[in-house]
Amino acid sequence: MPTFDFFAVISHVTLGTLAVAMGAVALAMRKGGAHHIGAGRVFVWSMGLSSVLGAMLGALKYETLWITFHAGLLGATLVASGVVVLRIPTMKRFFSAIACVNALNAAALFAVGIYAMQLPEARFFGFPAEDYLFLFGMAAIAGIGDLRMILAAAASNNRRIAQHLLRMCIGFFIAAGSAFTGPGASAFPKVIQDSGILSLPELLIIATMVYWLWKTLWRVRRTETKSTVSMRLR
Repeated sequence: MPTFDFFAVISHVTLGTLAVAMGAVALAMRKGGAHHIGAGRVFVWSMGLSSVLGAMLGALKYETLWITFHAGLLGATLVASGVVVLRIPTMKRFFSAIACVNALNAAALFAVGIYAMQLPEARFFGFPAEDYLFLFGMAAIAGIGDLRMILAAAASNNRRIAQHLLRMCIGFFIAAGSAFTGPGASAFPKVIQDSGILSLPELLIIATMVYWLWKTLWRVRRTETKSTVSMRLR
């Protein structure tokens, strides 16, 4: 008879695959358009549920999947805060609660990573120290944004959109990494695994994220500065 673990794994993989597909659609569509919003909603729910299931599996099978617990928490907090940050004026307490979970997860990842570095094989429950520290880095990036949004008296639309973009792209990066260079890589032929082509989706996500952050923050700020200067010269 199928066990909870079996259903959890199947659901985790299915939802994760859906998240990767919908993340790609949301990233490719015109930002703010109906297709972007629709695909984004499916991405949030599929990524969120897949992450929660991953965290549960990691806790239940900690001897082999402990890092999945932390990755699941990270994925869930990223997409949740990515949605809430757009509504932060009215949902600041909820955003702060999510930020606390992320901070605790980041602290645990850092502690485990440092501890693993002291072990003979630099591994903790089968995963190398650098994997924990890499996840810590992503959690820390989100954590810095959390702190800025919580402490800010008011956040501009561009800053809230930038935080939304950052969190969704990091969440998408985690999902794509799991599908193409993580456990999901075993589904591809060995020749494809060895070619390095499976790393391209992750690189494309990062490049796209950097472009949209630049377009949302730096370019808009430069335009606003030029407008201010021209008004003063009149």
